[in-house]
Amino acid sequence: MHSNSRKKAQLQEIFLTQAGYCEELDSPFMARLCRLFAEHIAEDDAGASHLIDLPKPPSFWTQALALRVAGALHALVLTNHCSKLKDVYPPHHNNTSDEELWDAVSHAMQAHADFFIPFLDSAPQTNEVRRSAALLPGFLTIAEETGLPFTLSELGASAGINLCWDSFGYSLDGNNWGNPDSSVFMTPDWKGIRPPEALDIHVITRDACDLAPVNYKDPDEKLRLLSYIWADQEDRFARTENALEILDSKNYNVDRADITDWLPERLSLDWKGTVHVIYHTIAWNYQGETTCKANQAVIEAAGLKANDDAPLAWLRLEPDGQEPGAAITLTLWPDGKEHTLGRADYHGRWIHWYGLKD
Repeated sequence: MHSNSRKKAQLQEIFLTQAGYCEELDSPFMARLCRLFAEHIAEDDAGASHLIDLPKPPSFWTQALALRVAGALHALVLTNHCSKLKDVYPPHHNNTSDEELWDAVSHAMQAHADFFIPFLDSAPQTNEVRRSAALLPGFLTIAEETGLPFTLSELGASAGINLCWDSFGYSLDGNNWGNPDSSVFMTPDWKGIRPPEALDIHVITRDACDLAPVNYKDPDEKLRLLSYIWADQEDRFARTENALEILDSKNYNVDRADITDWLPERLSLDWKGTVHVIYHTIAWNYQGETTCKANQAVIEAAGLKANDDAPLAWLRLEPDGQEPGAAITLTLWPDGKEHTLGRADYHGRWIHWYGLKD
């Protein structure tokens, strides 16, 4: 098959796969947009040719290309750079035909290529606030098991929104936790056994790392952060803006660092009298398989040194090849047992809780 034909087939598959994910995550507009891309790529459309002609290495095409494209288009809307596109984007999309929508998308990609194409060079970073709701029952489990305050280390924290998890409010199966007056209050659909007891959690210190942390105080970086929120999900947009206001009132730190470099230094701390909680959400596998194994070995080696006065917890919300959603997994040392505590939606809309099992 000719290289261009292979690229077209690969692009179609990428957009159709993403369309399926968007449907599952309740974004009909994004699903529609991705299907339109798949359709017009097949037809050698002038607008879609911008993607086919990109001089990128093969690995680029599998790195969330559909989300890069959607982010670039949404950024044009948010900045009022393209009125023709804004007129057919949410909340104006319901009475727009596929032909009208694609005409505006194609126009935007061609008329604003100087903005659109460079935007694609950065991989998306999803700052999904509701993932904190999936982490909370894990944090409560750790508190119940150890009875200790927390030292927190978040991996792949992006802007740092989920460092603020204990400033948000929650209702888990009717049990409230956190700040009841918070502008971010989450009520995920709950399935499974009852959630852990709503214990108080005291955080002694918290830090985080990210390979490319988002400086949300910079207008251009904040635009990029918000552009990756799907355009028809206004609740996510409002929740993220509220969370950024909370984050802005804090003095939390996200180091610009690779996990491989940052983690050993963080694990060398003396956290006696606290439980050191390493946590991350939909970030681990972006490192690549070899790096994942190496970093896991670093955590496990630190776990072997843990004791009842200085336990180590590794809490994560990550895909595990199972459906639906992602696994909420906890490894807690000194015993080192791994527990699948439950499953949660990628955007934190629901939680299916299993709890600790011996």
